[in-house]
Amino acid sequence: MFARKQSLIGIDIGSSYIKLVRLKGIKQDYELGIFEMLPIQPGIVTDGAITDKEKLIKALNELLQKANISKGQVSIGLSGQSSVIIKKISLPIMTEAELSLSIKYEAEQFIPFDLNAVTLDFHIIGSSPNADNMMDVLLVAANKDLLNAYVDVINQTGCEPGVIDINLFALCNMHEINYDTSKDRNLALLNVGASSTSINIIQKGSPIFFRESQIGSNHHTEVLESTFNLPREDAERLKKGFPIEGISPEKAQNVINKASDEIYAEIYRSLEIFRSNVYNEEVNKIILSGGAALIKDFSALMSQRIDMEVEIADPFRKIVVPDKLNPSYIREIGPIAAVAVGLALRQAGDK
Repeated sequence: MFARKQSLIGIDIGSSYIKLVRLKGIKQDYELGIFEMLPIQPGIVTDGAITDKEKLIKALNELLQKANISKGQVSIGLSGQSSVIIKKISLPIMTEAELSLSIKYEAEQFIPFDLNAVTLDFHIIGSSPNADNMMDVLLVAANKDLLNAYVDVINQTGCEPGVIDINLFALCNMHEINYDTSKDRNLALLNVGASSTSINIIQKGSPIFFRESQIGSNHHTEVLESTFNLPREDAERLKKGFPIEGISPEKAQNVINKASDEIYAEIYRSLEIFRSNVYNEEVNKIILSGGAALIKDFSALMSQRIDMEVEIADPFRKIVVPDKLNPSYIREIGPIAAVAVGLALRQAGDK
């Protein structure tokens, strides 16, 4: 899952921004070579699915031009409740080769899709702590139409799809390279993007629980639009802390905080599912990434509402950022690049 060969170009295709990261290997470390991002129009990508292929190709070409990239192998990630399923299952201990032969049979018991319409993959976590002679496995099913659409888009930019990953796994990559995982018990990697919120709970570095919800920081924008009767562009500016004539910062922040409460409620629901229905264990800490992490008071208020330590992710914590790339700016907006960094850490030839 985490090898080291030739680094790829990591491109995180979200519903509001496309983010691009390219890393360089230097001795035992990584150095940031390129970071670029580009806003895209609403409706080009919805719930992880491409809804306007031509506009997405145009946006990707513009981003690649900004990054001065004309070709290369790309790592992209898939997401979306309706298109990607990730389940942790327990199976009798077997080799990876044996599981490869039986994975379709095993998947029939857990995947509520026609298996001919999905691409299956798996990752063996290790021995199950709850049963002898059993192992825990992450089973992944991705809609073939979704996967093929992304492959086609990348091919039409002149680049080559090197790895098709899952965004939740990309966050694991980002965390593993930047943080000491040996002491973590139950840690939640939380990504609040524009249109979705994903939670990935890891135990001593291994992912054990996933959940994705269709609510994100677009909710702040929509509430600001309706409350103050603003066009979307002004609501976005207000969300980011820029002043809008006739609206006091205090009043705007109150509206933003109220919208945040609905996102916190969904996060709390995910944590309760983990605690009550799945593992009967507590989560010790949240590491927050995504655009919402840049919203004033969002992380601090989350910590209060959920009663848990919340740390804003630094995807470049152990990655060298050269002076020419403006390290202070890169680290300021770092949370938005978390998935792209994780994708860029994938290697040519990875499974």
